[in-house]
Amino acid sequence: SSATPFFWTGPACMLLSLLLLLLAPLCVTTAQDEARKPGHVSVIILGSTGDLARKYLWQGFFELYTNQVNSGHSFFFYGGGLSPANKSSLVLFEILKAVNCPKDVSKERCAILKEQFLRLSRYKQLKTLEDYQDLSKNIQKQLQQEDMAEAGRLFYLSVPAFAYAEIADRINNTCRPSKGAWLRVVLEKPFGHDFKSAQVLATQLGNSLKDEEMYRIDHYLGKQVVANILQFRMENKKHLHPIWNKHYIERVEIVLKETLDVKGRIAFYDQYGVIRDVLQNHLTEVMTLLTMRLPLNLSNSREVLTNKLNIFTSLLPLSKSQAVIGQYQAYQTEVQHELNKTKDHVSLTPTFAAVLAHVDEAQYEDVPILMISGKQLDERVGYARVLFKDNVFCLQNKMVLNYPAILVSKNVFKPVVDSEWKEVTEHKDKNITVLGLPISDYYVQTPIVQKEAYTELISRIFAGRQNSFVSTENLLASWDFWSPLLTGITTLFPRVYPGGNENKDMLDIAVKGRDLSYINEVVLIKQDQMGGQNVNNFQVMQGKFRSDEMVSGWTEELIEKLASDIEEVAEKAILESGVFHLAVSGGASPLALFHRLALHHFSFPWKYTHVWIVDERCVPLTEFESNFHSLHDHLLQHVKIPYYNIHPMPVQLNQRLCVEEDRGTWQYEEEIRKFVNASSFHFVLLGVGYDGHIASLFPGVKPEDHGENMVVLTESPVKPHQRMSLTFNAINKARKVAVLIIGKYKHEVVIQLSRVKEETTQWPVTWVKPEKGSLVWYMDYEALLG
Repeated sequence: SSATPFFWTGPACMLLSLLLLLLAPLCVTTAQDEARKPGHVSVIILGSTGDLARKYLWQGFFELYTNQVNSGHSFFFYGGGLSPANKSSLVLFEILKAVNCPKDVSKERCAILKEQFLRLSRYKQLKTLEDYQDLSKNIQKQLQQEDMAEAGRLFYLSVPAFAYAEIADRINNTCRPSKGAWLRVVLEKPFGHDFKSAQVLATQLGNSLKDEEMYRIDHYLGKQVVANILQFRMENKKHLHPIWNKHYIERVEIVLKETLDVKGRIAFYDQYGVIRDVLQNHLTEVMTLLTMRLPLNLSNSREVLTNKLNIFTSLLPLSKSQAVIGQYQAYQTEVQHELNKTKDHVSLTPTFAAVLAHVDEAQYEDVPILMISGKQLDERVGYARVLFKDNVFCLQNKMVLNYPAILVSKNVFKPVVDSEWKEVTEHKDKNITVLGLPISDYYVQTPIVQKEAYTELISRIFAGRQNSFVSTENLLASWDFWSPLLTGITTLFPRVYPGGNENKDMLDIAVKGRDLSYINEVVLIKQDQMGGQNVNNFQVMQGKFRSDEMVSGWTEELIEKLASDIEEVAEKAILESGVFHLAVSGGASPLALFHRLALHHFSFPWKYTHVWIVDERCVPLTEFESNFHSLHDHLLQHVKIPYYNIHPMPVQLNQRLCVEEDRGTWQYEEEIRKFVNASSFHFVLLGVGYDGHIASLFPGVKPEDHGENMVVLTESPVKPHQRMSLTFNAINKARKVAVLIIGKYKHEVVIQLSRVKEETTQWPVTWVKPEKGSLVWYMDYEALLG
């Protein structure tokens, strides 16, 4: 993987800067390997021809073999999979031929080692219980041929997590090694989707495997600088301990930025999102390493785990106000394409997230801890910082080093150099700056030998070291911390960002007490920033319909135009009077508009907007049929609008629905007169029914039927229940009225309306004629052209 740094910075009077760039794993040798008698080792990789195995696993096991070839151990490697051997053996052979020898191995020696590795490897179908029984027989046969005792069996499950429990059960029942030999089963994330699913999976696995037999792998823990955090803290304790507390630290930032999208991974990613994919595991592990109490003995796995768990028990619960989420613009198109969804499908999966946490301990009291990650950002980089004065985080900070290193400012102290690290005093590019200081102002340490994370973790699995793996207790503690937040943001719309350098300051965030928010409430997304969509062909046709203005286009483009027009009217109204009054009708037509406003129009002035209801069914507002319920679920709960700016119709008074004596219509009319200047809404959004009804004004009604009233109870001729509705009198006072018609099933209505020349009670919509304002018809091509 590419460069990912971690660093800390302190106050100007005592600047502490540590920059840890992650390229490869570090072998921390603070503990002695457990002495083991030589014996035969069987390595079984399930998912052996998959992407992870191709890129990392076979290379890692080849390096394990080259390092152990003279140790007295004998090996055999099985590539397992669901496909028959005649289909996958050749594929596996091509993968194995591509492995590389370490640099210090000669070409002649390398050729011999690769030939031996190929001879010791074969493909085995592992699909049924009988296949696993046959595998065990093959291993026993191999032991007899080698005439050696069995040392152990290592199963690497590079398969989807839903298969873990069944495979573990088959391993337990058919493939356990002989007495005295070890069993190790390696599991790749995800380890569950939330606390409950992780608990279920842990229980299922626990029925087949002991905890010490499971190695849940987080490749981040194999990266050299992450693996060295505790060692670095311990070796430099006398310098770090005095400032590693609330008296100096303003906040901690742990960040992983990525430039790539998730094309090709949507089926997985759309179920998990950035928090489950990165924050709950990688960044959380780094957070615990930075904040946990240093153990007395780094080689004591139990003590290290206990200190990690103490941090989890001290973390304060997370709420929605402590997180912001985003989604890169092209993601929706990618989801629709890869998951075969329609254009109406909306995914709320975040591809960017920033979360603010706090540790409830005296050492870190009120110290904010920020964990941030995202796809399609301006650079691939990662870092951890301890900061002091500034409370604004700029996501565009540039890290320019591209090798794994630890940097410490020279005006603080000279760090102790670990035995496997070296100090770098000369740099190819002397103009490099880190956090505003030239590289020459830092002590720079790099690993003597750079290693790949999976390669190092495989060697630790073989050695039986569990320090660098996620225990069941650690896993459940992490999910217990993250699950409430994940549940809380399920229905939140992420902020849409264009991706790459075009993001600019759109994702910059600010810490305010214990809350986290985007700095910019106003965010504009231009059409040329809408990645993944055919914006060059963006066309909206404008013309006339029934002598009034008409706007038409494909549905998505039409809704975008309508949303932009509403925002333009809002900005103009607020400039003139400081407030914007929007009245919306119910039904299915405006749902796409609500989604558009919530997902894209972050510049919309919700703070100064009052939302009114054009018409409402006589049902409790909490019921699904309620127009307000629909408005709330699809728009209001996803935008920052003051609750007192929301005006639902009072259809339920005195525990009764739409009873004239309760004077609900009078109450709503008085509310309009009180808040809306001259009772003239700035923008009224309407739809048209199949029978031509508008709002809840049905065929047979005329404007004079309601006199001067602005709100009335009506009875639908189609359904027997009553409704509350604005009258023509109220609608025609508006400055701008929009009639939205979408879908080919509305084409017949459009045809009929185009033929009606005069106002008629048969088509109530024909009575919509703003007195001083304008009427605009918004019709998609399906409604207009059928």
